[in-house]
Amino acid sequence: MNYKITGNDGKTYGPVSAEQIRLWIAQNRVESRTPIFVEGASDWTFIGLLPEFAGSFGAPPPPISSLKPGTGQAKKNNNFATWSLVCGILAWCCCCCCIPFNLLGVVFGIIALVQIAEQPGTQEGRSLAVAGLALSVTNLIWCFGWTLFNLAVNQGKFVQNFNINN
Repeated sequence: MNYKITGNDGKTYGPVSAEQIRLWIAQNRVESRTPIFVEGASDWTFIGLLPEFAGSFGAPPPPISSLKPGTGQAKKNNNFATWSLVCGILAWCCCCCCIPFNLLGVVFGIIALVQIAEQPGTQEGRSLAVAGLALSVTNLIWCFGWTLFNLAVNQGKFVQNFNINN
């Protein structure tokens, strides 16, 4: 039986015998995914799929996947962790409405850390949650401190605005 193969250079070689194909396999000039046409067949296939050559190659390569070793399923980022980081960043960027963002960032960060701790095999994003929590807490402390500072500096105006005896 004669064969034709398509080499890595895109050229078609053959017709050649099975012995010649085995020699090319031994020389690592042909791999299991090399296209091959068997004389009398209707279409091209891969050389590693042909029973007469399948044993000439080592073990099949592991399947390509996005799975991490030993998990059985892909991990995904916790959505609360992502939103905690977004809210923490917005709390520092939006001067006019930082209070809702820093409070939401704290709440989302805590929820994310709890969920990630309960399901460590399926969720990741602990660093996102910690970063969002840190940004939100520091912004909350800064806002509280700024408010106290303004009350101390503008104490007379504050008392004047809320004086009931007038």
